[in-house]
Amino acid sequence: MTTSTNELHLSGDFPAANTEQWRALVNKALKGADFEKRLVTRTADGIKINPLYTRGDALQATVNQLPGAAPFTRGTQAVREGLGWDIRTFHIESDPKALNAAILDDLQGGVTSIGIQVGGNGLAPTKEAFATALKDVLLDVCPIVLVAQENFFDAALALNAEWDARGIKAGERQGSFGADPLGTLAMTGRLSEPVETALARAVALMNATEANPRVQVMTADGVVAHVAGASEAQELAFMLSALVAYLRAAEQGGIPPEKALPKINVSLAADVDEFATIAKLRAARRLIWRVADASGAGDVASAVKLNCPTSYRIMAKRDPWTNILRTTIACAGAALGGADSIVVLPFTFALGKPDAFAQRVARNIQIVCQEESNLGRVNDPAGGSWYVENLTDDMAKKAWEIFQDIEARGGLLAGLTSGYIQETIAKTAETRAKSIATIRQELTGVNAFPLLGDDGVHAEPWTAPSLPAGKAAIEVTPLRPHRLGEAFEALRDAADAHGGFKVFLASMGEIVEHNVRTTWVKNYLAAGGIAALISDGYKTPEDAAAAFVESGADAACICSSDSVNATLAAPAAQALKAAGAKFVLMAGRPGEQEAALKSAGVDQFLFAGADAVATLKGLQEKLS
Repeated sequence: MTTSTNELHLSGDFPAANTEQWRALVNKALKGADFEKRLVTRTADGIKINPLYTRGDALQATVNQLPGAAPFTRGTQAVREGLGWDIRTFHIESDPKALNAAILDDLQGGVTSIGIQVGGNGLAPTKEAFATALKDVLLDVCPIVLVAQENFFDAALALNAEWDARGIKAGERQGSFGADPLGTLAMTGRLSEPVETALARAVALMNATEANPRVQVMTADGVVAHVAGASEAQELAFMLSALVAYLRAAEQGGIPPEKALPKINVSLAADVDEFATIAKLRAARRLIWRVADASGAGDVASAVKLNCPTSYRIMAKRDPWTNILRTTIACAGAALGGADSIVVLPFTFALGKPDAFAQRVARNIQIVCQEESNLGRVNDPAGGSWYVENLTDDMAKKAWEIFQDIEARGGLLAGLTSGYIQETIAKTAETRAKSIATIRQELTGVNAFPLLGDDGVHAEPWTAPSLPAGKAAIEVTPLRPHRLGEAFEALRDAADAHGGFKVFLASMGEIVEHNVRTTWVKNYLAAGGIAALISDGYKTPEDAAAAFVESGADAACICSSDSVNATLAAPAAQALKAAGAKFVLMAGRPGEQEAALKSAGVDQFLFAGADAVATLKGLQEKLS
């Protein structure tokens, strides 16, 4: 006979620890530093992340929640079927034959569904193009998901025509037409027809596909907001506002919410913050259910598919091999968060059109996560974690608050027309950009541990999409996609255009004394495309000055510990200036010695916390 208990005694006779004891030890280690500032962090939404969560942080409302039951925070299925999620690849290709070859290669390599860009620099929305692109694809088992923007109606007709030509029965047709007028308006800044007309056409497709239960017509896409810089809660609120707008349009067209919901899927980005991604997807399920419940559709919310591409904004052009790490983490977060389908962007996606190798790496990331790591076999593995449950709850509440604010202003269309959506997202993006510029937020290979020189990765540049013809029926300020590392990449491009920059490092003293700052300065300068000429160090200012002359550099940077700088930095600056240095830097804050060091010849100080983008741009100008 066993007795249930809330205490797990795993440490034998050791006395039980408590939060107060832990806090006392932490305060001792902090030596008077502020606990909140040092150990408590906040998300872009202002959500507090504590350093420790205990049983006392458990949310009673989640204790008895089970997968497959409302509000579906823990997933829409009582038992997750198969390997967990649909492995999808996304193709941007205008040549139908080339697209067909790439699709067949993906399917043979383990992909289970295909996403296709239609229009612009993608596939033409014609029967002939679809017939060629989908040749030999088993359309009765392979879902086809379209990203068609304003071409969704013609693309839907073309895909339907191919289904008809192949004799695919109504119940066997799988995929999505991807109609998303509000998302298209937000991303491109224009629509060639009124929003009401586009919505009416989408609703017509809903009615036409009533006999196709596995075909979705519309997409409520939060990724549009994400790539423009939105926070997790802003992305969720954007998605939710689009979902509500589409439900209202369907109801006006005679389709009640319980029938419209299964025809709408949701897209959210998977980011490198794995726990934030997990919480975001769990919060999305809960929010979708809340809308469905308020609409009288209740448990039909479980039919809404959650699609997750890995984030475009996390991708880097420089040292793109690091993108493999980023997309793997994002994929794992989406899988553990319960995504129904995942798209892993190829690691060269920011550079241009992925080749066969990049496509293979992208799909293999999913296959390893799914078949070798079994990430999809457990339903909601993060459920019950005090940290994740709190983060999910806080994120859902914040998203609902933003959603209510949008609705109070007239809904998503009104928010885009007035510019309110764009302004709020821009503020979040600006705050994040400052954090990246000051390297408080590190981007591996970009502003942290950058790799100078040719990284060996090249890709065919993307073809610029053709602009829509004709006059726009409605125009707004677009939510422009941008990547987190663009400011530093611009510095690298400027350095390449100049032919490169170099700075001699006058590392004073023994390696143990200067190594920390030497390494820091080397990486700091490299983020701006400036090569650091390093050595094991110099014992005297005269040695450093002699080595500087031999290096051929025009600028030098003094690097060492505070104690060594106190005695050697000033004479080193004098010696370097005497040796012909046009510009002398010093790593570290000068403190009370600033005036003396400047008098000795130090022109500028480099230290953590300053705006590295502005500093490095200024250095490039001085070194030009």
